[in-house]
Amino acid sequence: MAGTGLDAEGWIAREGALSRVPAAFAGVVDAARARIAESFDGGLLHSAYIYGSIPRGTAILGVSDLDLLLALHTEPTEADRAAATRIEQDLDRSFSQIDGVGILLFSARTLLSELERHDLGFFVACLCTPLLGDDLADQLPRYRPTPLLARETNGDLSLALPGWRRQAAEANNDQQRKALSRVVARRIVRTGFTLIMPRWGGWTSDLTESAEAFGLHYPERAGQMRRAAAIGRTPSPVPGVLRELIDDLGPWLAAEYAVVHGEKALRP
Repeated sequence: MAGTGLDAEGWIAREGALSRVPAAFAGVVDAARARIAESFDGGLLHSAYIYGSIPRGTAILGVSDLDLLLALHTEPTEADRAAATRIEQDLDRSFSQIDGVGILLFSARTLLSELERHDLGFFVACLCTPLLGDDLADQLPRYRPTPLLARETNGDLSLALPGWRRQAAEANNDQQRKALSRVVARRIVRTGFTLIMPRWGGWTSDLTESAEAFGLHYPERAGQMRRAAAIGRTPSPVPGVLRELIDDLGPWLAAEYAVVHGEKALRP
């Protein structure tokens, strides 16, 4: 495998576009745009973005979720979060094409801050597709697959592990375990990929491709990462799956990441 996801000059190319949204999901995207505009009017919304498999053109009917990010002119309030939750629930109930909706809320100031330049800033500039408002990517730099980008995007996996262990212990039904396995598996695969990203020399958000790229550099863990990629696509309620991810692969990956790239800068 060779590095991909770069433009002719070696910068990470924006991976999604509204033109790539599959026809079956066009109504979902239109409804999301309308509901966001209705709920965040009055000058509150700076811009809205869609990311994930739908704008990449790889979404699967009834399986893929809808991922949105809203940039507000001010710091998000509890009322703003409640409004986002209502949109999530409304869209999820209204469209069988998707399995879940997630909305991230940040202020435009945070997204453009120097501290987030190689984390949330990169996320907006390269992984998010503009849906409403003025694109913040116009105020952000271009990015290459560097060790700095690797450290600042996923150099904090160790901080997530205790919370995942607690959630796994408290999960008392298959639905909760499946939801957690999906979150954990996707994060671990993405962290595994960014661990080797500078050596691979490119960018991808595809779980299968990420796992395969990782396996080239860590063959002894390749099987585990492939299983994590499969769980990220098809979540599992089996407790042993969560144990492998949270108590074995996750801690090893966090330790290896710290050795190779160092730890992410602390957020306030």
